[in-house]
Amino acid sequence: MERPQEIPIQYLKGIGPKRAKLFENLGIRTIEDILYYFPRRYEDRSKFVSISKLKEGVVQAVKARIKALGERHSWRKIRFNILEIAVADDTGQLRCVFFNQGYLREYFKPDVRLILYGKVERYAGNLQMSSPEFEIITNEGDESLNSGRIVPVYSLPQGLNQRLIRKVIKKALDEYLPVLNDFLPYNVRSRNNLLNLAKSLINIHYPQDQVLQKEAYKRLSFEEFFIFQVPLALRKIKKKELPGIAHKTEGKLFNNFIAGLPFKLTASQEKVIAEIKSDMARPAIMQRLLQGDVGSGKTVVAMAAAFIAIQGGYQVAFMVPTEILAQQHYDKINSGLSVKGSDLDKIKVVLLTGGLNYQEKNRIYAQIRKGEINLIIGTHSLLEEKVNFSRLGLVVIDEQHKFGVGQRSLLPQKGLKPDVLIMTATPIPRTLAITLYGDLDVSVINELPAGRIGIKTLSFKQEDKKQAYEIARQRVKQGDQVYIIYPVIDDSDALDIAGAKKMYEQLKNFEFRGLRLGLIHGRLKEKEQQDLMNKFKDVELDILVATTILEVGIDIPNATCMIIEHAERFGLSQLHQLRGRVGRGSKESFCILVSDAPTEEAKQRLEAMVKYSDGFRIAEEDLKIRGPGEFFGQRQHGLTELRIANPLTQMQLLKKAREEAVKLVEADRELKEKANSGLKEKILQRFPEYEKLMVV
Repeated sequence: MERPQEIPIQYLKGIGPKRAKLFENLGIRTIEDILYYFPRRYEDRSKFVSISKLKEGVVQAVKARIKALGERHSWRKIRFNILEIAVADDTGQLRCVFFNQGYLREYFKPDVRLILYGKVERYAGNLQMSSPEFEIITNEGDESLNSGRIVPVYSLPQGLNQRLIRKVIKKALDEYLPVLNDFLPYNVRSRNNLLNLAKSLINIHYPQDQVLQKEAYKRLSFEEFFIFQVPLALRKIKKKELPGIAHKTEGKLFNNFIAGLPFKLTASQEKVIAEIKSDMARPAIMQRLLQGDVGSGKTVVAMAAAFIAIQGGYQVAFMVPTEILAQQHYDKINSGLSVKGSDLDKIKVVLLTGGLNYQEKNRIYAQIRKGEINLIIGTHSLLEEKVNFSRLGLVVIDEQHKFGVGQRSLLPQKGLKPDVLIMTATPIPRTLAITLYGDLDVSVINELPAGRIGIKTLSFKQEDKKQAYEIARQRVKQGDQVYIIYPVIDDSDALDIAGAKKMYEQLKNFEFRGLRLGLIHGRLKEKEQQDLMNKFKDVELDILVATTILEVGIDIPNATCMIIEHAERFGLSQLHQLRGRVGRGSKESFCILVSDAPTEEAKQRLEAMVKYSDGFRIAEEDLKIRGPGEFFGQRQHGLTELRIANPLTQMQLLKKAREEAVKLVEADRELKEKANSGLKEKILQRFPEYEKLMVV
């Protein structure tokens, strides 16, 4: 018999090619996919309540027959349709109303038996359910799936209904569970008190009771974490086997850099530099993730690592996501190298971006190849084939979430096993980071430089945004500068939001007439963008109207106020990143969110922004709101595979899965043992690129 992961869903009875396309919209292509399409919630319909015992204000399930129905239209601001049915059981009668669902009259007929599930209210003295969920009982077999039990409820697109998907999943369970391979090794299941796969899938879809549903949830969550952790454990073992560069960590260049800093390093920065020095001194490849909130001083730490490599005669590649950020790093590093007599002024730094002309690029390529350049700062241009290093000893990747997994692995391949330092300003709790970035060592900068004053975050509705503009005017009067951020360049009728270009003209001619305004967005040429940023930096502009091009790395200490228009259109971590563009100096700063948040999720994001300023707490809230797949994006594409597990709420289970994964690959690197054959097959099915890691 073919295996469930190989059988297209259309061959399951009741599907066929037409319905298979609807299932494909849910990412369901095979029998295995439908078995792993988990409910989003459950309804306890194990106990029906007779109509006479219904309680007002409580969600309850009723089984009844339709006695009568009627339809009417109501006019308020708009015309809408109301369908009313009266249902009854042996104990009493209940009224149900459905709004703008006139098509239901085709299904609701006298004597039709229904299961109704909803909140009971009192209207005009009678009990009523408004738009309850309902099931039409056609035969007792169907009824056993949809009532009298804990019933699963799935997320569904138009064209599919709950009854159909329950029936399809039950059919798949009955037919294919006996041949489904439980790839979790028995000893792993046993040590962690986990159900077998068959029992877990039955009880996640059709729980016998709440205890077994929780046990099924635990087993399937562990499974997802475990499959994600095994490749990470393999990668870490592989990296340990590769010889690296044993750098000389003490030297005149490094010491002069630290001594020449115009400020005192924070205790956090000193600790992280010590961790990096320890890594770089060993004859093994450093693979370290540096987490730190916006403005915490990650770049200084990266430069300390760079000088360790450079003083040993190695080159350093520093890759950032945007040309503006590359230019900023270049300017800042160059200004810090001008200490005469310290050897720092002998270091040759070059900026390599897509905006350079052909001749300039070729000249820089040649200098890099000959080893005449010590530090190369650039964007994706560093990945071009023509970029060949003489002695690449350290790779620094800033704002790592802006690069794809493949892009990040390309740059280190241009050297002879260089050390790698990956930086991110999207922090997550340390224990979670250590577990999720299992192939990397993790360092955290958890304090801001001395003298920084916190950013005050305010939230205004659209109708009150004049107050936001008044705060901005006052800041400009005091000699400060202001950012005004829009989510799009041009107006969007579909989203009903204003764009940066149109609003720039309006703000310049009306609200901020007499002030100096500039407009920056991603469609401008790189030179135009850089010229505008230089103008703003040199205080030739009072207000900079911008899109999210400012999200990453712009550092203007004189900018003390940011207004984010249509703030509901931004993610929480993105809002926090934008907020980090102000408060870079010693003055009080403001971040003002302007929004009529239309959804509960949007309101939660804005509330979190006002309530929290710590990036780690913000990230935690973001993970709660969005879930792991969207939060982590493509950093570890395994995380986007999480259908049921949640790394924030199941931290202990994730740690257990990691411990078991490490133990397993240390004992059986190639997963050759018979007990691990199913696991190996599953990992290669999900992550085929890991096959080479299993070869000793």
